[in-house]
Amino acid sequence: MGRNERNDVVCHRDDYNIHKRKSLEISQKIHDYMGSTELIANLFRISQTEEKLRNDEISGAKAATATHYMVGKEVRGAIEKIGGTMPEDLPTPEKSIQQIEKEQLARLKAKAKAGKLMLDE
Repeated sequence: MGRNERNDVVCHRDDYNIHKRKSLEISQKIHDYMGSTELIANLFRISQTEEKLRNDEISGAKAATATHYMVGKEVRGAIEKIGGTMPEDLPTPEKSIQQIEKEQLARLKAKAKAGKLMLDE
């Protein structure tokens, strides 16, 4: 098995473990079941990885993967240092963002139909 294939296996195994820990079906998207703290930590990690890749002119899958893991380790270290809750210890929302959006839209439509929709909703 080549190095890139091993990286793909590790990524898929990590995804599987996250799905299992969050009690999600494989078809459910992990990011759809993150609370704001976990989502923000992931977006910060992603943005900082993109910045580092661009600023340091990193190219190639191996170097990019190593950078991804290094930045992730630093972000986790920062969370731990300030006494924050590690992402894997945060609760999994009961509903996905799509479910919440669907319910909100139905609620707004019902209010609009009843003539009770406020302009700021």
